[in-house]
Amino acid sequence: MNREQISRIAHADHPIKAPLDDAAVRQLLARGLPRGDEHVLDLGCGSGEWLVRALAAHPDLHAEGVDTSADALAQARESARDRGVAERLVLHHQDAADFASARPFDLVVSVGAAHAFGGLLGTLAAARRHLAPGGRVLIGDGFWEHPPSPEAVEMLGDFSDLATTVDRVVAEGWTPVHGHVSTRRELDAYEWACWGSLASWALDRPAEPDGAHALATAATRRAEWLHVYRGAFGFVSLVLCRTPDLP
Repeated sequence: MNREQISRIAHADHPIKAPLDDAAVRQLLARGLPRGDEHVLDLGCGSGEWLVRALAAHPDLHAEGVDTSADALAQARESARDRGVAERLVLHHQDAADFASARPFDLVVSVGAAHAFGGLLGTLAAARRHLAPGGRVLIGDGFWEHPPSPEAVEMLGDFSDLATTVDRVVAEGWTPVHGHVSTRRELDAYEWACWGSLASWALDRPAEPDGAHALATAATRRAEWLHVYRGAFGFVSLVLCRTPDLP
C-alpha cells in the first residue's frame, strides 16, 4: 500500500488536507477572492479541494492546479465533474516548482505543500513568479506553538514559532491581510479524521490484503500525534499581498 493510497483513504472524511474546518476554508477563500471572477492557481493542489470549492462558490472563476500525483489529479477531475465545474478547471501533472504559465494569476494557493519548495519562503518565491499585479497569495504551513522535542522536529520539520514565522513572511515583502491559526479543535479533528478513516477502512475489510498494513499505519500515526507533537504543533494560514515599495 503506497503513500498515495493511504492518503486518499485517510482524507476520505477530511478532503482539505490541512487542519482547517469548513468555515475557516470559506473565510480564507473569501478573503483571497474579493471579486469572484479571478484566475486561481494552486501549487501542489492534490485532489483539488481548494479549487473545486472556490469554483463552486464563484461561477465566474477559473482555476488551474499543479501536482505530481496522477492519482490525486484523477480525484480532482472526478470531484470537479461531480460539482459541475470541470469546464473551468485545468490540471497539470508536473512538479509545482517547475510549473510555468504564460498568464499571471490573481490568487496563488499553496496550503500544506511547502515541502515542495524547500519551505515557506521558497513557496512564497514560487508564488510571486505567478502572481498578477494586485494579486493575493493564500498559504498554509506549520509552526511550533510550544517548544518541540527533537523527535517532533525530526518528524515534522524545523519550524519557527508563530511570531517569527509571520516576521519572516513580512521581511520577504508581503503584507498579511487575513490570517487564521488553526484551533485545537481543528487540529485534533484533522488527526482523528485521518487515522480514524484509515483504521475504519481496514476494519471494514477483514479480507483486504492491505488491511493489516493500513491498520498498523493508522495506529502508528495516531501514536506519533498523541505522544510526539500534539502539544507543540500549530498551523497558520495567511492571505498575503505584496508590500508596496515605499519612497
